[in-house]
Amino acid sequence: MLKPSLENVYTIIKPKGDILPLVFDSPHSGQHYPDDFNYACDYDTLRRAEDNDVDSLFDTAPDYGATFITAEFPRTYIDVNRSPDDIDEQLLDDGTRWTHSTTRPTHRSRNGIGLIRRLVKPGIPVYERSLTPEEIQRRIDYYYTPYHTALEKSLGEMYYNYGQVWHINCHSMPSAASKHKNIVRAPMSLFHDEADFVLGDRDGTSCSADFTRAMRDFLKSLGYRVAINHPYRGVELVRRYSAPAIGKHSIQIEINKALYWDEEKIKRSKKYKAFKKDIEKLIGFCADYAAERLIDLAAD
Repeated sequence: MLKPSLENVYTIIKPKGDILPLVFDSPHSGQHYPDDFNYACDYDTLRRAEDNDVDSLFDTAPDYGATFITAEFPRTYIDVNRSPDDIDEQLLDDGTRWTHSTTRPTHRSRNGIGLIRRLVKPGIPVYERSLTPEEIQRRIDYYYTPYHTALEKSLGEMYYNYGQVWHINCHSMPSAASKHKNIVRAPMSLFHDEADFVLGDRDGTSCSADFTRAMRDFLKSLGYRVAINHPYRGVELVRRYSAPAIGKHSIQIEINKALYWDEEKIKRSKKYKAFKKDIEKLIGFCADYAAERLIDLAAD
């Protein structure tokens, strides 16, 4: 039986009333730093790598019939939005090889941001030591795998009961990362040169185009600028659990931190409360979207 929480690993909050096949997850907002982390970089620099307060922004999701799952540990310890074989062997001692499984390092590992982070930001290593294969495997066994198991079971239960499921994978992005050319413009945008939201559906392969467009248009109606798949298209958590052709829809949402967070002081800005109300409107929109399609299915 799936536990509603696993201490320092994840928390699952389910609706008290009617349940929709709608799951939100926040995998990068955790603030429990395990005792065996033994990082060497500045703590505040690590905090800036979190998706700060994204778990708080979406914590009303269960009030709308959605299930909400949050990771309690930081992404810099182990990143559940990476493939488990994205192992950066530069973290190991010279002469030490990873023998627990096959490794398939991606460009993210080569850039120091694979399954286990080597760099907290360019030029700043997380550690002043090497990691052992056993240490990395323990993080996989005790943190990575339980989180994925919890998310997979929740999505699977929804799909079994309803024949459809919508998964919103929630993140934030540094304001500097949101500046790019592929922006769908809204006339009342809060910013002139940045995307406020980036929706990632892996170039249309992880959820229906209708859902992506509907979310985009709703956010635009609130006055925000929205980009799709650039510069973020979604990684492991939307790739692994999506199959839109059979009703499994998964989309990543990236939120510009400048909308609610003071990136220098590492705390909520004065805009947080007003912005959280807009996030609650987005949650309500997603809930209505799912509910309407269940009614259509029942009437078919």
